[in-house]
Amino acid sequence: MFQNVKRALLALLFAVAAVPAVAADLYEPPVYEAPPAEVVYEDYGGWYIRGDVGYRISKFQGADYITYGVTGCCNPLPGTGSFDFGELKGAFSVGGGLGYQISKHLRADLTFDYFLKSDFNGQTSGVCGGVACTSVDTSSYRALLMLANAYADLGTWGGFTPYVGGGLGGAYLKWDDLRNTVGGVTTVHDGTASWRFAYAAMVGTSYCLTNKLKLDVGYRYSHITGGRMFELAPTTGPGAGPGFDKGLNIHEGRAGLRYQFGGKSGCDTDVAYEPAPEPIYTK
Repeated sequence: MFQNVKRALLALLFAVAAVPAVAADLYEPPVYEAPPAEVVYEDYGGWYIRGDVGYRISKFQGADYITYGVTGCCNPLPGTGSFDFGELKGAFSVGGGLGYQISKHLRADLTFDYFLKSDFNGQTSGVCGGVACTSVDTSSYRALLMLANAYADLGTWGGFTPYVGGGLGGAYLKWDDLRNTVGGVTTVHDGTASWRFAYAAMVGTSYCLTNKLKLDVGYRYSHITGGRMFELAPTTGPGAGPGFDKGLNIHEGRAGLRYQFGGKSGCDTDVAYEPAPEPIYTK
C-alpha cells in the first residue's frame, strides 16, 4: 500500500511540474500593431494675382515696302524695297495677371503687359536722280501683349522655386508715324496698328517672402508676328508704301510679386503624412 501511495505522489509531482511548460507553450503575448498613417492630401488649388515690371530689348526682323515711280526720289521704278537695317532701343514694360495654382508643380495664368515706347531707327537704299542714295527712317512702337501661360514649378529648396513656362496669345502693336528723310527732305508715312499672333517662353525662379507672397524674377522671350507697319505717304504723286514689318523678337528681364489667396502656395511646410499614433498596450 505504501508503494501505491508513493507512486501516486510521484505522478502528481510530475503533473504539477509539466503544467507551467505546457502553459508556456500555449500562451502567446498579444501583438499590438500601430494603425496605418493617415494620408493627408495637400490642397494646392488657389487663385493668385501678379504684378510685374520689365525691361525689354526688341529685335527688328526687317521690313518690305511697295515702291512706285517717282522722278528724282529713291526707288524710282515700281516694285518692292526692303530696309537695309532697323534698330529698336530698349524700353520698359509693366503688367499684371490672374492665375491658379493647379498642383504643387503646375500653375497657369493670364497676363497683360503694356510695352512702353521703343524708338526705331532704320535705313533704306535706292537711286535718287540717277545717283545712289540712302534714307534715314525714324519711328517708334508700343504694344499690349496678352498671353495664356502654363508653368512647371520644379520644386522648392530653401524658399526658392525654379520654373519654366510657355504662353500663347496676341499683341496689339501700334507703330507711330514713319519719318523718311532723303537729302534733307522728309516724307511722313502714317503709322498703323493691328492685332498679331504672339507666343512666349519663360524661365525664372520665385522666392517665398511669406507663405502667400512670392518674389518672381525671370527671363521671357516673346515673338510678335509681322504685319502692316506704315501707309503710303499722302503726296500728290506716287511714292513708297505701304510697308510691312516681318515681326519682332523680344528679350525681357522681369521682376514682380505673386500673391496667392487660397490653398498651399509651396511656401508652407510640406507634410505628406501625419505621424502614426503610438500603439497602446493594455495589461
